[in-house]
Amino acid sequence: MSSSTSSISGGSGTGTDKRNANAAIRYTLLRFALFAACFLAAWGLSYLGVVPAGVGDSQVFWVILLGLVLSAPLSWVLLRKQRLAMSEQVVEKVERAKQRLSADQSREDGADDAARAQG
Repeated sequence: MSSSTSSISGGSGTGTDKRNANAAIRYTLLRFALFAACFLAAWGLSYLGVVPAGVGDSQVFWVILLGLVLSAPLSWVLLRKQRLAMSEQVVEKVERAKQRLSADQSREDGADDAARAQG
């Protein structure tokens, strides 16, 4: 990480960046685990005959769809903290990109103004 990037991001790569990177990985893994649990529950309920098994050979598709439908609202409620941490990470990255773009545009404008003043 260069010194200009460090000064723009407000630090020299403290644990905040690492924690936020882990937040995205953690959210994704928890979301997948929740889907897997819902998929297995739907498969078990289908096997026991509590929910329909689908038509013909569509049982796997039906169980996957049921797992997705069950896991979506559960993840919305249960993974709120991880989702917020991940969104903070995205906001921080966007702000850093905006700052870098603004700094680059300022340098470019300064160089352009200097070239016009000379010629």
